[in-house]
Amino acid sequence: MKNIAKRIIVVMTVITGLFTSCADYLDIVPDGIATIDNAFKTRYQAEKYLFTCYSYMPKQGTITSNPGLTAGEDFFCATSSISENGSLGAVGSNIQYGNQTADSPYADAWRGYNALNSPNASLYQGISDCNIFLENIALVPDIDEDERQRWIGEVAFLKAYYHFWLVRQYGPIYIKDKNQSVGVSIEESKVYRNTLDECFDYIIGLLDEVINNENIPDYITNEVEELGRITKGIAMSVKADVMVTRASPLFNGNTDQAGIIDNRGIAIFNPEKSDEEKLQRWIEATEAFKEAIDFLEALGHTLYVFDGNLDISDETKTKLSIRGSFTENWNDEIIWANPNCWVGGSGTISAYNWPRGLVDGSTSGTYTARMNIPLNFVHKFYSKNGVPIDEDVTYNYTGRYDLRVATSREKYYIRQGYTTAGLNFDREPRFYADMVFDGNVWFGSSFLDEENPLYAKMKLSDGAGSIYLNGHNLTGYSAKKLNHYLSVVAGTSASAKPYAWPVMRMADLYLLYAEALNEAGGAKEDVLEYVDRVRGRAGLNGVEWSWSIYSRNPEKPLTQEGRREIIQRERTIELAFEGKGYWDLRRWKTAYDVLNQPITGWYVYGRTEETYYVPVTIIQPLFNMKDYFWPISTTEMQKNENLVQNYGY
Repeated sequence: MKNIAKRIIVVMTVITGLFTSCADYLDIVPDGIATIDNAFKTRYQAEKYLFTCYSYMPKQGTITSNPGLTAGEDFFCATSSISENGSLGAVGSNIQYGNQTADSPYADAWRGYNALNSPNASLYQGISDCNIFLENIALVPDIDEDERQRWIGEVAFLKAYYHFWLVRQYGPIYIKDKNQSVGVSIEESKVYRNTLDECFDYIIGLLDEVINNENIPDYITNEVEELGRITKGIAMSVKADVMVTRASPLFNGNTDQAGIIDNRGIAIFNPEKSDEEKLQRWIEATEAFKEAIDFLEALGHTLYVFDGNLDISDETKTKLSIRGSFTENWNDEIIWANPNCWVGGSGTISAYNWPRGLVDGSTSGTYTARMNIPLNFVHKFYSKNGVPIDEDVTYNYTGRYDLRVATSREKYYIRQGYTTAGLNFDREPRFYADMVFDGNVWFGSSFLDEENPLYAKMKLSDGAGSIYLNGHNLTGYSAKKLNHYLSVVAGTSASAKPYAWPVMRMADLYLLYAEALNEAGGAKEDVLEYVDRVRGRAGLNGVEWSWSIYSRNPEKPLTQEGRREIIQRERTIELAFEGKGYWDLRRWKTAYDVLNQPITGWYVYGRTEETYYVPVTIIQPLFNMKDYFWPISTTEMQKNENLVQNYGY
């Protein structure tokens, strides 16, 4: 059995070079057909085109490519103080503010506008290049057939994933299975949107082809050159994700979109679904998840547990297990990480969550905690007893904003003797592992002595306070989770420990499986088994025991509806700040209720505990019913009258 935990960090420098080199190659594959034959004359040239197909992969860990990072409930960003790659900033924030329009849609993956994904942003262009590759790969003479078939499988996966990304945003799209010929007439070029069912069937069919392709490896053996390329396990987990999305309320018999009918008279959202049909989709999703989980576990994939050689407390080990599950490169939990999206250093989302001045004297202008966690989201994390704080019979919920002094009992979480809000006490380990707040202990940045810890001082005149214009936190909370504990920022310099952004990890897969099992009518014990696995790594007891002892609603885990709420809350906490929550809220059809809550935080301009720990409203976000699906740009609509616009635009 291969132990996939042992990875060499420098590996991805090689792979990143391969992928980024594609940008130059794109220049020699223009729209003109004359150059295509040259592109497939040798294996070397064809491999460049393979990496060109990979280069369109959305950078899920950047705020300009993944609107899920800043359009949801876990982050609030002031658009004037966030910039990435020097332009556009947090496109998701403009969606959060209610600024989405059809004239110039934000994060427009259809056309590639108002979103940055160097070198490419239009996923339809990416699909076109995938089609060119598949149409021409047979021409390459100096390649063995096994490798040719492997490349075909990889590009088929990319084609499926790009279609899936578009479907998540727009609902029904037009399936681009083949590129149109040069001689097609203008009228023939005016495509229709396929129905939603057709889109999902097409994507799942492509993924099945990849899974059944004997030349797609189970795991990567040539780690120095190939980590991040598609494996059978990646294809199986993405297929399961696609199927649970198809089964979710937004896409499964959603009658809200029933009026969207094209000029052929076709209701493209397929709103008519019987209860039996809806249930069958959940059942099929459970089967896909079980196959993926069994396959991946047989390869050695498991939940990450910190095993570093440090003499530290169990509390800190648990925190490092939680953080490391995401930031420890290529650990056993990671199913798929994007080698075209490295984070952890200056100018990445990690830096935007590092408090400027965290270490005394550090004034780096790129590590400035300009991403903000709203108080509403802070409330989402459980109490130390593993239940919501407003349900916990032992938690002082009414006094959560009162001041309290940390004692030796809290010293691994909050600086002993420090005064902070009651809201920051008696919370679960993920609360302290994932977030940084005033008085919070930050284990790392070369401060590894638990008896003399580094801790955040975030009131106005403090080192990590809001004295820096356009370079500070506006709510009092940032995402520590996104920084590896060995990253160091001191003075004006930094030594970051970067990592490839995890797209799918085992905890995500377990919780999706639990959700599908619950909706398919699975037994309570089977459903909660996978939730409890994730909770166990987070230092919590099982769901049923925790609710029976500590919750004001001890019967909640005993009903399907109660388990649904618990699983959704568990995903919200476990996958916080990973860009997943926004897509979950949409597919659950709960976004309208959740994302219209006022964004609040502490009064970060306060200089004392009494003036700082005052909840204030920062903005009122706006999520309209029309925001469940992206608008097709007005330009596209004007060019093609066969397209029908989404609701509200």
